[in-house]
Formats: sequence, structure tokens, C-alpha cells
Amino acid sequence: MLALRKNIPGPGAELVRCGQSEPLASGEIRVDVRAAGICGSDLHAHAWDASYAFMSPFLPLTLGHEFSGVVAAVAPDVTEISVGDSIVCWPTVTCGTCAACRAGRPGGCEARRVIGLHRDGGFADSVRMPAANALRLPDGLPLDVAALTEPLAVSINAVDVAGVAKGDRVVVLGPGPIGMGIALVAQARGADVLLAGFRDDARLALARDMGLKAVADLAQVTLAEAAQAHFGGAPDVVLEATGHASSVTEGLAILRPGGVLAVVGIHAQPLSLDLNLLVRGKKQLRGAHDSTPQAFAEAIARLAAEPGLYARMITHRLPLAQAEDGFALARQGAALKVMLFPGEVKENV
Repeated sequence: MLALRKNIPGPGAELVRCGQSEPLASGEIRVDVRAAGICGSDLHAHAWDASYAFMSPFLPLTLGHEFSGVVAAVAPDVTEISVGDSIVCWPTVTCGTCAACRAGRPGGCEARRVIGLHRDGGFADSVRMPAANALRLPDGLPLDVAALTEPLAVSINAVDVAGVAKGDRVVVLGPGPIGMGIALVAQARGADVLLAGFRDDARLALARDMGLKAVADLAQVTLAEAAQAHFGGAPDVVLEATGHASSVTEGLAILRPGGVLAVVGIHAQPLSLDLNLLVRGKKQLRGAHDSTPQAFAEAIARLAAEPGLYARMITHRLPLAQAEDGFALARQGAALKVMLFPGEVKENV
């Protein structure tokens, strides 16, 4: 089979032909991948940014954690998933026994592993994975759209962590897939949302076309000016999804007293922050990472309810054999979500 493999702790990845992965262990299934999205985490891992050195002990492995597919085989003890089921991957593999797992906080699992970062992922014709990490999809949800479940669930979790409520004035920094999802979900929940980017013309235009009511190009106006013009005052919540330190400091500066700043982006460098802005302004700084089972359930429901809307986030479709071209596109501001397809490139698969 064809797979995009991260073989060494350094920049790049290799498309290789390899045999099927190991026989299924207890509790595992094999999935024929139908669609797999390129995530910001994949870009960081591909470039071998310093914050992804944690992967070194687990190499070589196949990248990719945003994927959907059809179950091709199940271990004898698997009863909750059947051959032929359409599924999406919840990539966080947990132990189920640590204090966090027992408390219902799987994201805090002490032995947490991520499919595509710690073990073989979905940039391949097929993948072996725990049955517990396969979420059965409702009838009629196209598998290309279903592959958006993980990033949308991350966005939903960020909105939850930030405590966004109906009527809140919300600034979302970064019109990438996560920021776009945050803005769409926050607006759907009744918030007044301003999505801001920097020279992201194509993405901001797409955001408007998808129904977001307010966008701002920070190459033309400052963040403070954009917020004042739209809200007539300071926002209640700022969600940062850029990975740039300046977004955190600027977001904190415009936030109303007592407001919430949620950091969602992955940052390559440490941040120097004036904590007096936080303390004297009684502001809250929160980190939002990964997702929850509840957010995944909501993501699947939203995708099933409006597949045509969310399909517009898939701006580029390529065969897995052109994965390197896909990674190059994903680094460009014109692309929103690049989707890779084993075999023939399709829509509404």
C-alpha cells in the first residue's frame, strides 16, 4: 500500500510502498481510508518544528489524523464496529485507567497517544487502529466532509473552553481551518463574531461566502480599530488560532476587563507577556487543545446537518500520491483545507 511516512527526526516525509500493517491485535480494526485532511500539526511534524520533537521515539510512522474511511476488518473481540461501517477517527488513544480517564477527562490521559503522531495514521491506503477510536457515521454524510470532523471538534472544544455564550462579542484571530470552524460555531451559538486575518484575502472571502457576518484584514486596519468599528467597544472573548505571539499580546490588549482570551494556536517560540494586563484587568487566559467526545458528537451532527456548507472548507483535493504538493498548498494562504484521497480524487465520497 501507499503511505506518507515520517522516517527520521528531521524535515520532510516520504511516500513509500509498503505491506499492510501488522495483524490486528485485540480491540483493533483495519480501515480503508477514503479521505484524509492535512492539519497544521502535520505541517509542523513535516517541517520538524522543535515543538514536535516528542515524536522522535515513535518514528518511523505514517502521518495523518484527520481521516474517514470504511471498516475492512475487525479483531474477533470487536463487537461495536462491523465490516462495512463508515467511520471517522477520533485520534486520541487513551489508557482508560488513569485518574484523568476515570474522571471523564480523556484529553488529560497520562498515557495519551495520538494516531498519526505517536502511531501510524491515515495518510495511507489503510490503517490499523483501536475500535474505540472509530466513530460510526450517520447515513448520508459524505466521507470527504466527514474527514472534517476532527478539526471541527477542535474548534468546538475551543469555543467551549472559552465559554462563549449567546450575545457575546467574540474576536477570532486566524482564518485557518480551526479559526474558521471556531467562528462558524460561535456565530451559530448566537455570538457576534469578528474573524480577523492578515493578508488572508481568499480565506476571508470564503468566510463571508460561508455566512460569517464580519471579517477584518489586519493589513488594512489594526485589531483595536477593527474591534471598535464592529462592536463599538471591547470584545468579551478573544480566541487566538494563529500560532503567532503578537496575536496573543494584541488579543489580550483589546479584551474587556474580566474577558477571556483562549489560546488555540500551536506556538513555535516562547512568549513574553505583560501579566499586569491580565491581573489588573481581571482577564482570564485559557489554553484550548485537542477535543472531547462531546465535541466530536457535536461536530458529526453539524456536518450531517449542513454537509454542503462545510464541504466548502475543502478548497483543494489531491490524490495521496501527490501528498508533497498537498503540503505545499496547505502552507499557502489561499488554501483552507487540503484533502488527500487514496486512489481516485472524489467529491461526496
